[in-house]
Amino acid sequence: MSTAPDPPLRLTRRGRFVVVLAAVSVVVAAVLMLSGRSSSAGPAAQGAGSPVVPATPSPVADPTPTPRTTATPVPEEAVSQAASGSLAVVSGAQGSADGEGRVVRYRVLVERDLLVDGQPVDRRGFARLVHRILTDDRGWQPIDGVRFARVAGDAADVDVVLASPDTTDALCAPLGTEGWLSCYNGSATVLNARRWFSGAESYGDDLAGYRRYLVSHEMGHYLGYPHVDCPAPGARAPVMVQQTKSLYGCVKGPWPSIG
Repeated sequence: MSTAPDPPLRLTRRGRFVVVLAAVSVVVAAVLMLSGRSSSAGPAAQGAGSPVVPATPSPVADPTPTPRTTATPVPEEAVSQAASGSLAVVSGAQGSADGEGRVVRYRVLVERDLLVDGQPVDRRGFARLVHRILTDDRGWQPIDGVRFARVAGDAADVDVVLASPDTTDALCAPLGTEGWLSCYNGSATVLNARRWFSGAESYGDDLAGYRRYLVSHEMGHYLGYPHVDCPAPGARAPVMVQQTKSLYGCVKGPWPSIG
């Protein structure tokens, strides 16, 4: 029994669209597969087993160096032997303690470009520490009947200067500081930066104690006190003993008040 052939299949417009869409999908899938194979072969070109290390952006340098504020002695060579030779007044003011007595107005100045371990000196930190030492109850205020007040203007009675050894020698001349001592000269107490940051052999690692001595000793000269000797072996050294050079048989005495 024969049958008549089926009439040819005719696609509707919707059907034709579906067929075209399917064909496009097949082509896209093939392209993506080839692309994936090509990219997966990329790392092997760098060497067998070599991982791909992502690029790391270069660090941006901090334009403001961290100031040096350590209270641990540093080697002398870490402190600038010479700096700019010019001094900058530290801004700000700190009032005197309440009470009676003559007010001593002092300024704090730090040599420009003075570095420690390649870092700039913390000028404001230095000024705050000087003020704490000068106004401490163990300091000159109760002994000499004065009150210290830090100012930033020109109306100062005395300056407290932190300077490199070369500048210290220049400011202290004709006194012989020889690159390692400090001084009081004219109307300024000049603190050698190498002593401030490196201390002295007589104080060992006690840099905080040595700084108290250094400020108190040089300010003592401004107040009119001369050098004195160690009173007896084992006694506490009066602050006007030249303790940077030696304790001369005494024990450390960083404050004007003894005992």
